[in-house]
Amino acid sequence: MNYKKIVLSYSGGLDTSIIITWLKENYNNCEVIAVTGNVGQGDYELKGLEEKAKKTGASKLYVLDLKEEMVNDYVAPAIKAGATYEGVYLLGTPFTRPLIAKKLVEIAKKEGADAICHGCTGKGNDQVRFELAIKSFEPDMPVIVPWREWNIKSREDAIQYAEDHKIPLKINRETNYSKDKNLWHLSHEGLDLEDIANVPNYDKILEMGVTPQKAKDKETTIELEFEKGLPVALNGEKMNLVEMIEKLNKIGGENGIGILDLVENRLVGMKSRGVYETPGGTIIYKAHSLLETICLDKETMHYKQGISAKMGEILYDAKWYTPLREALEAFVDKTQENVTGKVGLKLYKGNIIPNGLESSYSLYSVQTASFGEDDDYDQKDSAGFINLYALPTKIKAKMEKKNKIEKI
Repeated sequence: MNYKKIVLSYSGGLDTSIIITWLKENYNNCEVIAVTGNVGQGDYELKGLEEKAKKTGASKLYVLDLKEEMVNDYVAPAIKAGATYEGVYLLGTPFTRPLIAKKLVEIAKKEGADAICHGCTGKGNDQVRFELAIKSFEPDMPVIVPWREWNIKSREDAIQYAEDHKIPLKINRETNYSKDKNLWHLSHEGLDLEDIANVPNYDKILEMGVTPQKAKDKETTIELEFEKGLPVALNGEKMNLVEMIEKLNKIGGENGIGILDLVENRLVGMKSRGVYETPGGTIIYKAHSLLETICLDKETMHYKQGISAKMGEILYDAKWYTPLREALEAFVDKTQENVTGKVGLKLYKGNIIPNGLESSYSLYSVQTASFGEDDDYDQKDSAGFINLYALPTKIKAKMEKKNKIEKI
């Protein structure tokens, strides 16, 4: 295809660093417009991007501050839902891809671009996340994926291409982990981590904090205040969710919180291994789940646990812009109307220890639950309850006795 203007999702990492040059070589010296989403990856990742992008052939670079939009529109619904993937992964990368893809479409329309390009590999989840989101907003927009076209077969080949074309990189063959960082988390994949028998060299890998063994010897006590399922204050200080995550990342990292070594089932069918750092998010999820234990009734709480898993799958599996996600989010919002209160926590060497709960919406009654005497509960009533509750069991047992069916 003869594309004249291509919008590229540009991070300045290994893949996108070489893609600008490759696009101009292989698409008739087309104009390349680079787009970077600032999702909280830090100044180090963003420093010098414009100079680098233009030096390698881009006509311009958009740097979009997406932190608040990411947190308010993608992270916040996940917090309220308690969304996790396979029970433990608190997501991270899945929060940013649908948002960045949405912005790529907006800029492609604004610039009159013929196509959008991303640097995701054919083995990863992100290619699906980008392309489903792009199709949600501009279904007929062509998407160029160099990893499906070029002769580069590995990250080592990509480094060699960069060296041959004198493209500067911030990594080398020894530090060539595949990373993704945003305000919520940092992921590490590749190199020695690909062998699941290898124990991660955390002292070499970790960037957002330290291991529990190297965390400080004194516990840290904090209090989180929630309103309708979201944290709004830390130790009595009101703040927005972006500030909250930033502060808790620092506190959690110092205490060895939120380190996960995980083998997960990728959307594309294979298993992969990664090390994830989510210090602030881990604290928020724990505090939120503790508050729900006193603010949600049993039936809602148990049903919501299934919704939490489904929301995690939806995020992970690139189905953010779907009717099901919208419907589940509406259900979750209803469950969170009374999830308001304060949660005390102690942080110590990787552990998050409950340290008191308060809520004016609490369904916990000391008088009713007490082993002492109370006026709410007549213990004699339990006999009638058990008789009715056990009625199906009794009827089945009589049938088995009549037909001489032995129980296993």
